Amino acid sequence: MNDITFYQRFEADILAGRKTITIRDKSESHFKAGDILRVGRFEDNQYFCTIEVLNVSPITLDELTELHAKQENMGLEELKEVIRGIYPNRVIFFLIKFRMLLF
Repeated sequence: MNDITFYQRFEADILAGRKTITIRDKSESHFKAGDILRVGRFEDNQYFCTIEVLNVSPITLDELTELHAKQENMGLEELKEVIRGIYPNRVIFFLIKFRMLLF
């Protein structure tokens, strides 16, 4: 059983350390610093790595910066479009900073 999933298109960036944050809605705001999470692909729930949550903080689309986009391995406008596509009509999000654990 996986604790969190990502779209398959983000798997390579996570595994390479290019994606170090994720922006989620309130339903996934319960994670806290120090949590160790099994990560699966959204499409098939196939496990692909384990991450440690470093920080969780509320954020709005207007507060997103180029640094956040870089941590997502995309441009700022692209990041905002991706979030709007996944979470239409949402205003408050939760930024989850993480690092991949190597075993």
